[in-house]
Amino acid sequence: MLDDLPRPVATIPDTEYTLTIDEAALRYEHAGHPRTPRSIQRYCAKGHLDCRRIETPFGDKYLITPESVAKHIAYIEEVRPTTTGRDMPRPVATSVAQKDSHDEPRPDAPTSPDLSRPVATAYVERVESENEFLRKQIGVKDDQIKDLTERARETNFLIQGLQNLFLQLNPARAPDAQPSQN
Repeated sequence: MLDDLPRPVATIPDTEYTLTIDEAALRYEHAGHPRTPRSIQRYCAKGHLDCRRIETPFGDKYLITPESVAKHIAYIEEVRPTTTGRDMPRPVATSVAQKDSHDEPRPDAPTSPDLSRPVATAYVERVESENEFLRKQIGVKDDQIKDLTERARETNFLIQGLQNLFLQLNPARAPDAQPSQN
């Protein structure tokens, strides 16, 4: 059977991870694409470079495969062929910098009065109308309380009159009447 061939190993052995961050930075610089160590660490963290993170007594350290650095450099050259180094200015920046905007006369813009925003004005009007409604409701409630207080006073007066009538009809129940001693 020809189909019984062993499958290739899916992972790269740890011996392939030979470059440190600084060595990878040198390879980027020699290729004409200088990178900072922090940029290379970000490439490792984002998975742009094939790497292993190992713990050392001084903290974590990345070890990178040379093949992944070469692939990434090729990718940079393919995708960004017009990028420049740090010592060369960008073409767009030079054309903008040559034009002095302070030499041109500025048009005098008339100032306009500060106007409130329509949304804020509508909101303020709504809140003011709700406040007016609530003030009217408070007035109605005050009138109701005044009427209820008057009714309570009238009720107390009527109850006192009924108590007096009851005592006149039944003098033995009077509070100042002495109990009879037979």
